[in-house]
Amino acid sequence: MTQDSPLHQRRRPPSKQELAGIPWLSALNTQELAAATAQIMVGDAMPGDVVCRVGRAPTYWFGVVDGLLKMNIDNDQGDSLTFTGVSRGGWFGEGTALKREPYRYNVQALRSSVVAGLPIDHFHHLLSQSLGFNRFIMNQLNERLGQFIAAREIDRLNNPDVRVARGLAALFNPVLFPGVGEVLQITQQELAYLVGLSRQRVNMALQRLVHEGWIKVVYGGVQVLNLPALRSHTLGAP
Repeated sequence: MTQDSPLHQRRRPPSKQELAGIPWLSALNTQELAAATAQIMVGDAMPGDVVCRVGRAPTYWFGVVDGLLKMNIDNDQGDSLTFTGVSRGGWFGEGTALKREPYRYNVQALRSSVVAGLPIDHFHHLLSQSLGFNRFIMNQLNERLGQFIAAREIDRLNNPDVRVARGLAALFNPVLFPGVGEVLQITQQELAYLVGLSRQRVNMALQRLVHEGWIKVVYGGVQVLNLPALRSHTLGAP
């Protein structure tokens, strides 16, 4: 959220309801909570708005209050490689914020989203003062490592059904995205962007996952019925 970005220009203080959707605030004591909530800003991101850009130094630690973002890079051939989606309740970029190094990836809104930001100086202040905040960040980093290992595995999969299953499972991670609940609000086109397939192929994969009894397609999204199966099953040939 650089000063010249549309998102920065639309920043505002968060509402009480928006603050209630920030998971790490519950790890703070009363004094830490009051100081942190005074620092947090939120911005209303439009589809296509860039939250983080490759090469820019971090000024905030970001999270998604509502909506859906994608984390990706563009290669030398002009192709885009998506690492992961970031859904409701997810906070990201803690490694970059810790090292205060330029972003090595882009983060972009896939739909209208509410993005929260904690100034990086206050992020480091909490790291130096708050045991609860340190535990939250440590859990984030540990879970993030597993997430990116899984993402590399997905990239190597030739079975589109498995790519969709694993992609959905990643978005239902209760540690990284505690605000998702049982139903993920996502369109087939958004899921296609995240897993690198066509919308038509994603639709076929979803129908097979419904047949397996692992998910239920509901209005505006997907309900997961068997998360362990999505995470680990390899699926046979159709």
